[in-house]
Amino acid sequence: MNFKGLGVALVTPFLRNGEIDYNSLPKIIENIISGGANYLVLFGTTAEVVCLDDNEKKEIIKIVVESNKSRVPLIIGIGGNNTYKVISEINFTDLSPFQGILSVSPYYNKPSQEGIYYHYAKIAENSILPIIVYNVPHRTGINIQSDTFIRLTKNYENIIAIKDATGDLFEAQKIIKEAPKNIQVISGDDALTLPMLLAGAVGTISVLGNALPGPLIKIFKYVEKGNLSMAYQLHYKLIDIIQKLSEEGNPVGIKGLMGIMGLCSNQVRLPLVNASSDLINQMKKILENDIFSLK
Repeated sequence: MNFKGLGVALVTPFLRNGEIDYNSLPKIIENIISGGANYLVLFGTTAEVVCLDDNEKKEIIKIVVESNKSRVPLIIGIGGNNTYKVISEINFTDLSPFQGILSVSPYYNKPSQEGIYYHYAKIAENSILPIIVYNVPHRTGINIQSDTFIRLTKNYENIIAIKDATGDLFEAQKIIKEAPKNIQVISGDDALTLPMLLAGAVGTISVLGNALPGPLIKIFKYVEKGNLSMAYQLHYKLIDIIQKLSEEGNPVGIKGLMGIMGLCSNQVRLPLVNASSDLINQMKKILENDIFSLK
């Protein structure tokens, strides 16, 4: 599995009554794929996965597979802070539609680096699919140190990538420099997509790509062609809307943006609350500044 390019962390659309808006999923998926995305990621943070039950997940998978029509690879998020529960979910999930597993580092428990190592070692020993380690310390409360990840990659061939949402370019570059050459580093932050690409990352798993995959694909193409002036110009044109996506939390911001664009409602599930009218108005003003022309 090659994670080069644009992966999109798919949202879960909801109706005003809190139920899943299954009818909007195909439209969202079509917007992402027609915009040029290279793969889809199900059940990440952006999907509000902790608020979904098993039956809802199964129905989402069914609709995504039908809508995708095998056009792009699918990655499934299976992670948590109970190692053996994660392994059980891997064993009891039909993984046949998927090409990889995105697994977030254990949260709340705050394990040592040795605990993190053996958590992923157990997952690797029980997975038939390639694994993307997801390092997002501002959510989990603990960082996966670069040495820990590099050690894992040297001992487990099916750990092949890391989604890096640390914001620490030095640690990302250390992995790129010292990990086995087949290991892929993926940006986990839209705001750092361009800097990470220039440092040697292969791509990004994006939140913004749910709404505006086209401009992100243009950045990748500019980088491939060596046109860094245009890449930077587009990067800075997007930075304001990217900043607004996180202002009231994820996926609150992207749901607000998608509501403006008519892709789905801005509804989220508690304990999250919907985007404020102030945030919606700020995003509308940014969109008036010709971002739609970038789509």
